[in-house]
Amino acid sequence: MLIGLSTGLIILLFLIDQWIKHTVVATIALGGMHTVVPGVLSLTYIRNDGAAWSMLAGQQWFFLIISVAALAIMIWFLVRYRHHWQYDIGLAFMIAGTLGNFYDRLINGFVVDMFQLDFINFPIFNFADTCLTVGVIWIMVVLFLEDRAEAHHA
Repeated sequence: MLIGLSTGLIILLFLIDQWIKHTVVATIALGGMHTVVPGVLSLTYIRNDGAAWSMLAGQQWFFLIISVAALAIMIWFLVRYRHHWQYDIGLAFMIAGTLGNFYDRLINGFVVDMFQLDFINFPIFNFADTCLTVGVIWIMVVLFLEDRAEAHHA
């Protein structure tokens, strides 16, 4: 995939993340909940100034520094592996997710989270978190398949 297509995917995912967050903030009261699929998924508007399970709450400087470092590394990998579309997709998801939460922390001082899984005790998360997770899993699968292909040819 060309860097231009990766950039387009990053922008699209970032805009989706920000649109979802804006919509939740505009339509659900802070701490309020709206059931989407009973017993499965609710939208719950919370402000998270930490990480998952509110770890390191209030340490915005730490998250901002980590985000900038992570973005620099991911962009380096995106440029380095620009001819490998398989990596581009995973990196684009990871960069978009990091940018979405970085932007929230920079502008608001917190991240807007909203997706609540009602069937399990799991942190409330957002679309950016989902992008990060999808990107990491995508790259792990690509690496696994490459290792299998190399082992098969050896």
